[in-house]
Amino acid sequence: MEIKNQTDAKGGNFFMEDNGRHIGFMHYTFAGPHKMIINHTEVDEAYEGKGIGMKLVKAGVEYARENQMKILPLCPFAKKIFDITPAFADVLF
Repeated sequence: MEIKNQTDAKGGNFFMEDNGRHIGFMHYTFAGPHKMIINHTEVDEAYEGKGIGMKLVKAGVEYARENQMKILPLCPFAKKIFDITPAFADVLF
């Protein structure tokens, strides 16, 4: 399953699909040219516990690194992932 990103000038969503069905997403907004805020992460309950949420947050971290951005994880799930993953500290706002 591939992670896709839909974005516009205000923010976007990283999401995953299984056979054309959305199974998880992470919504973010931009707060200026160098900061993104992770607002919400959600995974379909049939896919919980399979690491999809972590993959979505990791995609956001990779996006931030590629675009020289910092992340403010307001979403409780994303905040937890940042708390337990020291390798993501370089993009933490």
